[in-house]
Order: sequence, then C-alpha cells, then structure tokens
Amino acid sequence: MTSNPDRTILFAGSFDPFTRGHQSLVERALPLCDRLIIAVGHHPSKAGSSEVSERVAAIAGLYACEPRVEAVSYSGLTVDACRQYGARWMLRGVRSVADFEYERNLADINRAISGIETLILFSLPELAAISSSAVRELRSYGRDVSQFLPDR
Repeated sequence: MTSNPDRTILFAGSFDPFTRGHQSLVERALPLCDRLIIAVGHHPSKAGSSEVSERVAAIAGLYACEPRVEAVSYSGLTVDACRQYGARWMLRGVRSVADFEYERNLADINRAISGIETLILFSLPELAAISSSAVRELRSYGRDVSQFLPDR
C-alpha cells in the first residue's frame, strides 16, 4: 500500500505486551493518517517475555479488519524505520510529566538527526496507569491481566 508520507505515522515500541493504552493511541491517531505502522522493536540487549514475531502477529490479528494499520518488526534507530516504511511522523504516548520530558527530548533529537516529527498524544486518564512493564510483572505473579489488554 503506498500513501502520502505526510499522512503516514509510525508507532514504535516493544509492545511487550500491547496494552489497551497502546490500542487507545492507535484508535485516536487513525483519523490523522492514511496509514499507521505499528513497529515492534527488536533490541538484542533486551529479552522480551515473548518473541517479536509473536507480538507482531498478535497486533496484526487485532487490526486485521483495519487496512490502514500494518504491524512490522524493526531493529536499529526508529527514525531509520520511519524512512524504511515511508513515515514522516512518529506517534508517542505520554502518561505522566516524566514521560513528557523523556519524549520531548527524544523528539528533539529525532527531529535534529532526521527531520522526522513526533506526534504526542496524552493517555486517557483511565488508561494512564497501564504500562507493559506493570502488566508483565502482574502476569509473572500469576495475576489476571485481561483488563489491561485489548479484547481479541
């Protein structure tokens, strides 16, 4: 699918797991673009709780009926993945002031090295406490985490 790069957004992360918070950001960003690439990062130094290919497949299944959404994997710099997939924009979510400071600095660096702009959406208040790391920790203690994950 080819589209105008000015209307292509790349949403990168480990998505380990992909949460309702991530899903909310995707749904809220879709009206802003023609194409949204959900890019699951592969970082050799980080061991995930599931394989990258499994995460990509789960996200692709979640959006199987939405032709504007594509799930892919990548390694390296996110700005390089943006170029690879024809995205001029990156989507990032912010849950707190600490997240905002981190994301603002990252956005400034990414813009300086690539010209890629960052679109920041604030988490909905009811989803702001959800993080992949918290979900992984709860899961490791045998807790039911279904309330934090998208309905399949």
